[in-house]
Amino acid sequence: MGQVVSDITDILDYKDAKKSANNQRKEILAQMAADDMEKTNLIKKALATQRAKYGASGMRASGVTEGAVLKRLKSETAAPYAEKRRNNLNKLKQATAKKPNLLKSLLSRFDDLMS
Repeated sequence: MGQVVSDITDILDYKDAKKSANNQRKEILAQMAADDMEKTNLIKKALATQRAKYGASGMRASGVTEGAVLKRLKSETAAPYAEKRRNNLNKLKQATAKKPNLLKSLLSRFDDLMS
């Protein structure tokens, strides 16, 4: 009888762990989406600031390649977010629930059950 209770407890614990893992995954994905939006807004703001500086100093847009400026701004602002993304991806990989193997559990106790 104790084995049945143990197996049922394992199944219920697995269901709770699975719900928890799903909630954790959703939170991580939401955080990643928020980070991407924040990074995009930061790049846009930095680009607008850069354009304003160039305009105030009398530089014309024809002398500056916007692509080069944008590429530099993206690389400068994206570095902290790349590390966050790597950490969040690792967290996603770890957010799993271990499924109980009831057959293995029964086979390991087969001799005790038969006696």
